[in-house]
Amino acid sequence: MKSLVPRPIAVRRTALALAGAWLSACVPPPPQSSISPTPVITAEQSFQALAQRYLDESLALSPVLATQLGEHRFDDRLDDVSAAGQEAHAALAEGFLEALRRIDRAQLPPASQVDASLLQVRLEGDLWRYRELQAWRWDPLIYTDLAGNAVYSLAAREFAPWPERLQSIGARLTQLPRFLAQVREVLEPARVPRIHAETAVKQNAGVVTLIEETILPQLAQLPAADQATLRTTIERARSAIAQHQLWLEKRLLPEAAGNFRLGGALYDTKLRFALDSTLSRAAIRERAEAELVRVRHEMYGLARQVLHGRRGAPPLPENPDAAQQQRAIAAALELAYAGRPARDQVFEATRSAYEQALAFVRRQDLVTVYPDPLVIIPMPEFQRGVALAYCDPPGPLDRGLATFYAVSPIPQDWTKKQVDSFLREYNTRSIHDLTIHEAMPGHYLQLTHASRYPSMLRAVLSSGPFIEGWAVYAERLMVEQGYMGGDPLMELIQRKWYLRAVANAILDQAVHVDGISRTEAMRLMTHDTFQEEREAAGKWVRAQLTSAQLPTYFVGAQEHFELREEARRRWGDSFTLKRYHDTVLSFGSPPVRHVRALMFQLPVDDPGTGAKAP
Repeated sequence: MKSLVPRPIAVRRTALALAGAWLSACVPPPPQSSISPTPVITAEQSFQALAQRYLDESLALSPVLATQLGEHRFDDRLDDVSAAGQEAHAALAEGFLEALRRIDRAQLPPASQVDASLLQVRLEGDLWRYRELQAWRWDPLIYTDLAGNAVYSLAAREFAPWPERLQSIGARLTQLPRFLAQVREVLEPARVPRIHAETAVKQNAGVVTLIEETILPQLAQLPAADQATLRTTIERARSAIAQHQLWLEKRLLPEAAGNFRLGGALYDTKLRFALDSTLSRAAIRERAEAELVRVRHEMYGLARQVLHGRRGAPPLPENPDAAQQQRAIAAALELAYAGRPARDQVFEATRSAYEQALAFVRRQDLVTVYPDPLVIIPMPEFQRGVALAYCDPPGPLDRGLATFYAVSPIPQDWTKKQVDSFLREYNTRSIHDLTIHEAMPGHYLQLTHASRYPSMLRAVLSSGPFIEGWAVYAERLMVEQGYMGGDPLMELIQRKWYLRAVANAILDQAVHVDGISRTEAMRLMTHDTFQEEREAAGKWVRAQLTSAQLPTYFVGAQEHFELREEARRRWGDSFTLKRYHDTVLSFGSPPVRHVRALMFQLPVDDPGTGAKAP
């Protein structure tokens, strides 16, 4: 049925047009000036034009990212990663920074002030990353990720028919030998940390697996001549990948001598750009250490509850010493570990957990749930080795396509002891908590809300702390509201998972600034925060491979917790969880401090007032 709203407007416009014609016929026109007035361009018009130009030019330089965002004009291109290509990114950031400074932000509406702040932080960060950090000179994982996603981003989602996507894949694979040659030219083996080289050796082969498992089965959808052309292209790409594998193994790995620790100066600058928060490194450490003490105290209280009266339970004094607290929490966690899926049932357990979480969120009416599709998939091989699971949403321009909740399979070469350690960590309740974090009402739900915010710029410049912090907040929210019937073991597992976020924040700066050893790091994770050996070992690798990302969970969660309490105070009796959640999620995914300003109609901070290095 057509909308009836536009009709009175259209009638009114027609009447005005007739009235204007009648007046024109009756009244002589005024004398015509030979000088046309200069149109006034507002600050908002200037900013929106700048934002659109930034999106066009930056995505043209990053075609793989463009595809992931749903911009398909560049699907037949593969990034130029040469030194000249890297400098083009830096020059773009420099030029747009200068243009942005010429706009009077005080004249912008609040939403655009936020976007301008996000753009400035991104441009300054990009300029620093390309010119100062220069990870493109020493991190080969940048390129294994690009090579894999060049194919995966075209194959995974049905934004176009297979024949069209296969043509784009073929075009990118044709450019792969050039791309890999550029990688070998720009990487400086002596600056590459060994752990990065080792991981690149493992991930590079995953691109071939991706082609064989994803692309070859679809060749029959092409005409015979096109099939033959693409097969030839694939063989050349295989050869290029094999050549690159030899270089990784015989040149890069033996010569890799870089330090994986960033050091204080580089770390603090990267942290400032990554968080865009008012919390400094020192403040993060102080908060995290206080939370470690507080949450362990809560876990001891839950342990006393579930162990009370059980045969063989350890001593449970009201005021335990450190050893008594440790034993009691560990004993209570053993009760949770007893419930776990079989090795080949992890995906089925994940699907079941999602359905249960979805039903609970709807029943409790916690937040609006949109019907956007979600698919649980095995993690692609080229992306394994850094995290166990992730949420992969469609790009903001590919609305309506599926979000992928990817879970890494248990490696086939793991021993029974390693598998047992993994399944203790990812017991049934932990799979529920993981699913809350990644899917419902965590990342998947939050990103379905964000996809409805109209600013493409804000979608491209989304905040990691907002996104990760929301997912950690969602874990606590669900147990607060009685998920799984208020099961105290579920509450215990949730707090254990929250301790992961706490440990992440401590570990990241301890690794990159304080020089913590593997032994010390493993104790923090396995003893202080009760992680299993396999989980802790994987996190130790991740902390070496990444920097300034692990604190996003803790920092973002702290900001979300504080924002909810402020909303309770400000809104009083009109506060409801659904009103609060729908409002918080209505602004896309900017830093929480900007959401606060927009929610409560407060001044938007300048980007320079964000996190300060200690």
